[in-house]
Amino acid sequence: MLRRMAGRNDLTTGNGESDLRSGVMTDDKPLAGKRRLLGLDYGDKTVGVAVSDPLGMTAQGVEIIRREKASKLRRTLARVEELAAEYGIEGVVLGLPLKIDGSEGSRCEKTRQFGSLLEKRLKLPLVYWDERLTTQEAYDLMREAGVRREKKRDFVDEIAAMIILQDFLSANGA
Repeated sequence: MLRRMAGRNDLTTGNGESDLRSGVMTDDKPLAGKRRLLGLDYGDKTVGVAVSDPLGMTAQGVEIIRREKASKLRRTLARVEELAAEYGIEGVVLGLPLKIDGSEGSRCEKTRQFGSLLEKRLKLPLVYWDERLTTQEAYDLMREAGVRREKKRDFVDEIAAMIILQDFLSANGA
């Protein structure tokens, strides 16, 4: 599947190979026509959550789902399912933590496993979206907004999810 890289002018395949054509996604557009989307920033012990507005134009932060151990996903999946129902979600954009060179590492494998569990549970279309540097961008935004250092950890994953979802929306016509 090809998809536009967030904040970049080229397309990339899931294995990190670039296709330098500019423009919109060239695959079957699994989220085409879907307006209410869920953006997720998956981490070892947290999942940042964002939703698009009803028109599918902007991303808003919702919450950070926290868990004690990386392997304990049951409650995390249940909470994502609750949020999807509450917001009338039609599709999911899951950040894919590619390495700086565009290759996939062990974090991508764990994210894809989580994505597979989500697809089975939610029965909604899901796309992976390049999330390189979104955490750093979130920290930069908080610094510019004057958020105190000790509070940044409380918001970083939610803001990263917003950035992932907004990049996707912007790249697809929002």
